[in-house]
Amino acid sequence: MRRRSVPFIAGLPALLLVAAALLGAPVVQAQAQAQAPAQTPAPPAYPARTVTLVVPGPPGGITDQLGRLVAAKVGEQLGQQVLVDNRPGAGGNLAQETVAHAEPDGYTLLMGTQGTQATNQYLYKSLRVDPAKDFVAVHGLISIPNVLVVNGAKPWRSVRELVDDASRNPGKLTASSAGNGTGTHLALELFQTVAGVKILHVPYKGSAPSINDLLGGQVDLSFDYAVSTLGHIQAGKLRALAVTGPTRLAALPQVPTIAEMGYPQAESTSWIGLFFPARTPAAIVERWQAAVARVLVEPAAVEAIARMGGTPLLLSGARFESFVQAERSKWRATIERSGAKID
Repeated sequence: MRRRSVPFIAGLPALLLVAAALLGAPVVQAQAQAQAPAQTPAPPAYPARTVTLVVPGPPGGITDQLGRLVAAKVGEQLGQQVLVDNRPGAGGNLAQETVAHAEPDGYTLLMGTQGTQATNQYLYKSLRVDPAKDFVAVHGLISIPNVLVVNGAKPWRSVRELVDDASRNPGKLTASSAGNGTGTHLALELFQTVAGVKILHVPYKGSAPSINDLLGGQVDLSFDYAVSTLGHIQAGKLRALAVTGPTRLAALPQVPTIAEMGYPQAESTSWIGLFFPARTPAAIVERWQAAVARVLVEPAAVEAIARMGGTPLLLSGARFESFVQAERSKWRATIERSGAKID
C-alpha cells in the first residue's frame, strides 16, 4: 500500500521549536536582566558644595592647627572649600558623635585622634558610638611621640638610671601628665608595665600646669610632647632621656628612642587621622585618600607637622585601619592593667 506524505505534520516539531524559541526570547532576556547587576547612575560631581571637617578640640591647639592646614590644602586639591567645625568636649566624644550620626554623603568627616578612635571606649563608661563600626578610616595625618623628660636638677642621665631608682623605690618617684587618659598619661602607664616599675601618677588639667610643676621640682618626670618641652630642654631646665616614637626627633637628634634604651615595647605615639561615617561611598573615600597623600608630602606640610613635634602618618585605607585596630588592642590592655578611667 502506498504511504501518504505528511510534510506539514512531520515539520510540526521543528516549527514548534522555532515558535517556542521566539516566544520564549523575552522571558529568557528578562531573566538575564534580573540576574545582571543593577546599573547605578553616575554620582554627581563631588564635591558640589562645602565639606565640613569636624575637629575634636578648641581653636589654637595642635589638632585645630593641623585641621586648618588639611582643610586648606585638601580644599585646593578638591576645588571646593573645606570648613573646620571645632567641637571640643568630653575628650573628643562630642565631635565623634556628630560625625558618626551625619549623613554618609562625603560632606562631613572627622579629625579622629588616638583618643576618639582607640582609647576613649575603654576609658569612659559608655559611648554612644562604636569607633570600629561607625567609621571608615581614610588616611593618617600625623604621629607625635612623647618625650621622657626629667627635672634638670635630678640625677638621672639615662632611662636605665631612672628605672633602677624606681625599682629601688617603688611609688616614690612622681610623674605629671596633662590629665587622666591623655596620651601623656597612657605613655607613662605603658612604660611602667614594660619596665616593671611603679611610679606615682599626678594628673593635671593640661600640659602647661604639668610642665610648670615639673620645672618647679614638685614632680620628677613626665612623658609630654616636644612642643611643650623643647624650649625647656634647650634651656637646660629639663633633661630629655628618650623619645617614645620609632625614630629620633629631628629637633632632638641627640636623644635616643625608648627602643634604643632597651624598651621597644614601650614605644607609643599620639596620632591623628581622617574618618568618614560608615557607608560613605568608596569613590569619595578614595578621592580624599589621593588628595591627602599628595598634601602630606608637600614641603610646607612636612615642615608644619615637624613644628608640631611630629611626622606625617603616611598610612591609607586598609593599612591605616589595621594600624588603628592594633592601637585599640595595645591601649585596651594598658588601660585595663592600670585601671585608668575618666568618668
